[in-house]
Amino acid sequence: MRRQELLDRISIDPRVCFGKPCIRGTRIGVSLILDNLAAGVSEKDLLEEYPQLTPDDIRAAIAYGAEMARERFVEIPLEQRG
Repeated sequence: MRRQELLDRISIDPRVCFGKPCIRGTRIGVSLILDNLAAGVSEKDLLEEYPQLTPDDIRAAIAYGAEMARERFVEIPLEQRG
């Protein structure tokens, strides 16, 4: 999966998780995933704990974190709801 396809899995909506980056369609924050990985939680354990996640969602969180570490601005459009 290409980097942009991974980043497209991230959403920012001011009405969800205070506008923090989340996995699209969930209330699972990118920071929660990265914090767990940094603490040594395995991908397998994360997927068991959060069954709505996929391996690509975890890779998307890592890709987003990598972009932020480069101090790049990652354009993620705000969710538009009717």
